[in-house]
Amino acid sequence: MGKVMAVNISVKRGTQKVNVHTVKLIENYGLENDAHAGNWHRQVSLLSYEKIEEFKAKGAPVKDGAFGENLIVQGFDFKTLPVGTHLKCNDVILEITQIGKQCHNGCEIFKIMGDCIMPREGVFARVIKGGMISEGDEMVYA
Repeated sequence: MGKVMAVNISVKRGTQKVNVHTVKLIENYGLENDAHAGNWHRQVSLLSYEKIEEFKAKGAPVKDGAFGENLIVQGFDFKTLPVGTHLKCNDVILEITQIGKQCHNGCEIFKIMGDCIMPREGVFARVIKGGMISEGDEMVYA
């Protein structure tokens, strides 16, 4: 069981995601008004709250959305979940489609820290069933 700690979107690609606290997830699309939403396998990005906190403890000056993550969730080690895992939050059902990613060139976090956790800790999902997600909501295996 996990708890949603932040809900982040960016309205334009290439810009920092910001915490909007509540968002509508649209089936087979992603987060409403998020620039990375669309009909593909990386509709939603998730990152573990605990992994972000560990990275911050090393001196990383990061805020919610700094890694490009849509949902920050406490209580899950996402990279250990197999592709195909279903997660439920309220009415929303997500399916993990990808674990990790290649970091793009010029990542600001990597420039500052010499490391970035999103490539190895972040996961991506598609929206099987839409609905609303807010900070504080519970996330469970579906």
